[in-house]
Amino acid sequence: MNLKLENKLALVTGSTAGIGLAIATSLAREGARVIVNGRTTDRVEQAMQTIRAAQPGAKLEALPINLSTADGAAEAVRRFPEVEVLVNNLGIFEPKPFEQIPDADWLRFFEVNVMSGVRLSRAYLPKMKARNWGRIVFISSESGLQIPAEMVHYGMTKTAQIAIARGIAETCAGTGVTCNAVLPGPTGSEGVKEFVGSLAKQSGLSFAEMEKEFFLKARPTSLLKRFASPEEVAAMVTFVCSQLASATNGAALRVDGGVVKSPF
Repeated sequence: MNLKLENKLALVTGSTAGIGLAIATSLAREGARVIVNGRTTDRVEQAMQTIRAAQPGAKLEALPINLSTADGAAEAVRRFPEVEVLVNNLGIFEPKPFEQIPDADWLRFFEVNVMSGVRLSRAYLPKMKARNWGRIVFISSESGLQIPAEMVHYGMTKTAQIAIARGIAETCAGTGVTCNAVLPGPTGSEGVKEFVGSLAKQSGLSFAEMEKEFFLKARPTSLLKRFASPEEVAAMVTFVCSQLASATNGAALRVDGGVVKSPF
């Protein structure tokens, strides 16, 4: 299927590993010019090598900069003012009991997970509207609908992303610009594999045994009964970024393996 993304300039924030890397690779496969972002030059270069190994001839640009800050966002817009596809994937997570989450953590999670996308969307939206085409996607989570007790501050930011995506979409009514949220469920990203792997080691279990235990106790409503792959999430995101997805706007699209029981 031709998704008509050839030569579209796409910025995927936090794209050196996991879901972000998979999205960048998928967009590159569709012919988009992809800006690969991470905090360090080494990480960005490694990610670009990985993408080119999977997709020879990929059209890539490097953006080694911290996009969780206002200065970082401003610098990104200065370097790449004509972004047509923006995937707000940058995010952090950390399990912590609610009573032990200090103000600083609440503010840090909001700054990284929410404000990074707000700043970039605010900067790129006017030109998208002017050219009457553009795509903005927030990588939220099923945790935005079912707040995890073990990381309430993370869930709060994921709910905020869903609301922001819908609100931005409302401002794009009647245009060729869309804004959506994509909600992955438990996904085998780099960070999740490290976290589950450490739990498995502590419990004396294999990764496969720990994965089974996780879905039995922590996410029993999952229909997939395993971690989704980053590539499975990227497939949805890539379609939403395409010209073929013009009728999908203001939506919260679940790639959650059926974890959320509500059909709506």
